[in-house]
Amino acid sequence: MSLTFYSINAASNADLKKIKADNVEQDGLGLPRRYWAVLSILLGTFLGNLDAAIANIALPTIAHDLSGTPATTLWVANAYQLALAISVLPLAALGDMMGHKRIYLTGAIVFTLASIICAIAPSLHILIIARAVQGFGGACMSTVVPALLRSVFPQKIVGRGIALLALTVALSAALGPSAAALILSIANWHWLFAVNVPLGILVVTLATIILPRGRGVHRAFDSIGAILNALVFVFLIIGVAGLGNPAGDTSATIEIVVALVLAIILILQQRAHKTPLVPIDLLRIRQFTLAVLTSICSYMAQTIAYVSLPFLLEHQFGRNEVGTGLLMTPWPLVIVFVAPLAGRLSDRFEARNLTTIGLAVLALGLSLLAALPADASSGSIAWRIALCGIGFGFFQTPNNRVLLTSGPRERSGAAGGVMTMARMIGMTMGAALAGLMFKLNAGHVSQAALMLGAGFAVTGMAVSRIRG
Repeated sequence: MSLTFYSINAASNADLKKIKADNVEQDGLGLPRRYWAVLSILLGTFLGNLDAAIANIALPTIAHDLSGTPATTLWVANAYQLALAISVLPLAALGDMMGHKRIYLTGAIVFTLASIICAIAPSLHILIIARAVQGFGGACMSTVVPALLRSVFPQKIVGRGIALLALTVALSAALGPSAAALILSIANWHWLFAVNVPLGILVVTLATIILPRGRGVHRAFDSIGAILNALVFVFLIIGVAGLGNPAGDTSATIEIVVALVLAIILILQQRAHKTPLVPIDLLRIRQFTLAVLTSICSYMAQTIAYVSLPFLLEHQFGRNEVGTGLLMTPWPLVIVFVAPLAGRLSDRFEARNLTTIGLAVLALGLSLLAALPADASSGSIAWRIALCGIGFGFFQTPNNRVLLTSGPRERSGAAGGVMTMARMIGMTMGAALAGLMFKLNAGHVSQAALMLGAGFAVTGMAVSRIRG
């Protein structure tokens, strides 16, 4: 009997040690390994976000050097965004199935190799194809980054990891135009892509050595859903881009309608699928779904402002392109300082209170910009734009924390994918609405667009308040 008791007790102790070991693995990395892991994750994030916009500055030069029309050259930017959009949900599913580290590493390698091809591209068509491949690599990295941060940080301070992600995205947005201008002042446009190569190699090296391996969950991949998802975004993005073409109203409208029909078919197909691409299990969680809706509203508000502010500053306030760029900089720049504070607060206080405050500040800032007089000084414009950045930065981290932690840890990849999709949907819808308003060409259209953005921020506040 004593031998039996000893065996049971030894087995219990072994189980207890296994549980403790699993908990240690699940509750983040120790120091200093966590610092190196965060560096490898955020450096990849910085590269992906910087490259999404850095080529825009050089589009006229690229068109001249490679003998391309403006409409064709625009696909140097669009190909990256389109590849990113259609890849997010499939890659989120693959991340949960195969392990997030594997997807991240694949993305970093593809991104680096595609950067080499972009840098030596002899023709515009090869450059566009390479940019699409680069966008796929960027999607691999950005989609699983939230899940990787959740695995690296202990649960009680995961908000700080999400804050660092927001800071990195804001910093890349703030530095993008300046970095592009600096490179182009001393070298040709090929170097916009060549500078990615040494940094990409560093990301691959660090991620291989430092990041936790993670374990995937066996489930079937929904290939039909992936195809439908891709078609939805192809038609949606091309249709929204066509709204800005005065002669393309009919075709753009048809493309958007086709996208909506395909989206309905996708939803019906997903509801009948055993392992759907769209994470329906997470969308059944009230907190998660409301956080997604709030995120969409916030990005619609931000994108409407980003589209309308340059027109307001140049056409009505008489600022030149350089002045407009400088006045727009406070928005992403203040997020660099606000995000760490928001991250710490999100680990201590209820998310809906923090997100409500952030969206209220964003709505106030947009309203104050819409009410500016025609002779407004640069200082009065700049502090209002900074106020918008403070509000958006204060909202983003606690809301993303809810998105990432509402579901089980093994669904972190899917949660990160939905986080990215919410951003893309909000930005696409915001751009479409702003484009429609400018096409109407009514008086004070920029101010009206800013008030519409403020309205979406207020809508986001309302949705945020009904969370449990």
